[in-house]
Amino acid sequence: MRYSSLDAFLMNGAALLAQGPVALIFIEDEVEIDSTLRHHVDLGFKQVVALMPPAFPLAADVGRRVIRVDHDVKRAAGFTEIINRVIAAAPGTWLYYCFNAEYLFFPFCESRTVGELLTFHGEERRDAMLTYVIDIYAGDLKRHENAVALEDANLDKSGYYALARNDPDNHNHPKERQLDFYGGLRWRYEEHIPPERRKIDRISLFRAKPGLTLHETHTFSDEEYNTYACPW
Repeated sequence: MRYSSLDAFLMNGAALLAQGPVALIFIEDEVEIDSTLRHHVDLGFKQVVALMPPAFPLAADVGRRVIRVDHDVKRAAGFTEIINRVIAAAPGTWLYYCFNAEYLFFPFCESRTVGELLTFHGEERRDAMLTYVIDIYAGDLKRHENAVALEDANLDKSGYYALARNDPDNHNHPKERQLDFYGGLRWRYEEHIPPERRKIDRISLFRAKPGLTLHETHTFSDEEYNTYACPW
């Protein structure tokens, strides 16, 4: 299924957002497009929406299993604007977002679907789930010049930490049950990474509701969505 634009999708395909969880995957370049989409389809998302430039290729088997929306992520509206439009169109639906070459993993994902995960999470009276974006890289850059090797993926085993998230509206006191997480390549090479892009935490899984908006910092307008634990 393919739509010529985000507007066309929201106008003619909004019914596809009624039952979640729905994955929104932003394709920025041609790295591991097919494997990213296959992985999330196999996790059990009811719909996987691939937002990608019209010129990018897509394997035939993947094209039959996802909703393709023609959209140049780098040139057109940013990911937050797109997600916020989908939130407004799908109240009550569990949503997920990521970028190509990012793969969602969670406990028991080999035998449990993402829907089962979110059912359990909802029973805990939670509407959002904290996730982490962990950098992985090829062990041999001579063989894999773009540093991507799914069969030989490496990650930093140490150097991860969290800092209190200060509230500028409350004399910079720490926000309740909120932390900023750092580590991996973004920490090792932080002098080359803009400060606003060094965090590795992201609220990737959340339940849409009226008035909810996502910020560029990967946090939400509802502060409870940004917490790592319940108040009780």
